[in-house]
Amino acid sequence: MLSVEDWAEIRRLRRSEQMPIAQIARVLGISRNTVKAALASDGPPKYQRAPTGSRADGFEPRIRELLRAYPQMPSTVIAERIDWPFSIRTLSGKVAELRPVYLPPDPAGRTTYLAGEIGQHDFWFPPVELPVGFGQARTAKQLPVLTMITGYARHADGLLIPSRAAEDLFAGWWRLLERLGAVPRTLVWDGEGAVGKYRRGGPVLTAGTHAFRGVLGARVVICKPADPEAKGLLERVHGYLETSFLPGRSFTGPADFNAQLGEFFARANRRWRRALGCAPADRLPRDYYIRLDSNDYSVDPAVIGRRIEVIADLDRVRAFCDGRVAADHERVWARHQTLTDPAHWAAAQALRRQRLTMIRPPAEPEVQIRCLADYDDALGLDGGIA
Repeated sequence: MLSVEDWAEIRRLRRSEQMPIAQIARVLGISRNTVKAALASDGPPKYQRAPTGSRADGFEPRIRELLRAYPQMPSTVIAERIDWPFSIRTLSGKVAELRPVYLPPDPAGRTTYLAGEIGQHDFWFPPVELPVGFGQARTAKQLPVLTMITGYARHADGLLIPSRAAEDLFAGWWRLLERLGAVPRTLVWDGEGAVGKYRRGGPVLTAGTHAFRGVLGARVVICKPADPEAKGLLERVHGYLETSFLPGRSFTGPADFNAQLGEFFARANRRWRRALGCAPADRLPRDYYIRLDSNDYSVDPAVIGRRIEVIADLDRVRAFCDGRVAADHERVWARHQTLTDPAHWAAAQALRRQRLTMIRPPAEPEVQIRCLADYDDALGLDGGIA
């Protein structure tokens, strides 16, 4: 077989040196047909072992017949049906090769998240024993920790609640959204009884969930069964809690557990993440800046809390909100810089003054201080001492 080295040399001699085929064959000691084949090929030669037959080939028609009728039939059951006399591994390989023809694979989609678009929720049950007073303690199955993570910022939070009942779930849910300071457009749940279930045709939400989402003005989505990728972000948070939060800690009760959990998430959300290029807390700012390539560019503060579209090229960084320009900066090549448009700064100062005026308590009205003698005259007193 022709080696890759000889194949490359043949093409060099022909293309760079313009050497005739017959001369190349003499120089390398190979036939002219080999030289012609090397010049005609699009890639280097590869060794390919001649395919060998499998013991399962003779059973293939019967295997196909069973898979056509029952696409999910296990290999072990197929072995019984066809009286398979050899190793099950050989048959399993053949079944795995043929099954996709009758049962197409279910690919996991790759999800991208937009700012403010999605928040994932679920329960985590910490494997600890927690004292709850009156000489009683609760174990893992009685300790539902309501967890949350936002898709874009990866801001995570959690709260231990008394039970998974609807009234406790909605109260805890509200508390987490309060601490987040915003409501994602879509709230994702697994099949939780108090929230809803996924049935054929789509999710079915409880009446309480419809009322709750109506107050929030948000959409609630129930994941399909056997779809772990839908909430992969939150599953990783649960694993992180078990490896980084629980070890070495002790708790005196539910309040202490929530206090320590809150401090843990506060530190975690301020920690820099390589995948984000910043900390989750940096993606939930109340200021009027956007970050691009480690630099912060100001935008019109009037669009805080609204979705904007950022368009950057080699020279400019622009932001748009509802088709209106919210920012237009020259792109800088230095790192860790803050670029502020004077108009944006002035608008921010005006908004702060306006907000302070709205939240400042009204001044007390001025009241005239009268002389006590006026009251004596009004009551007909002579000013003597009784």
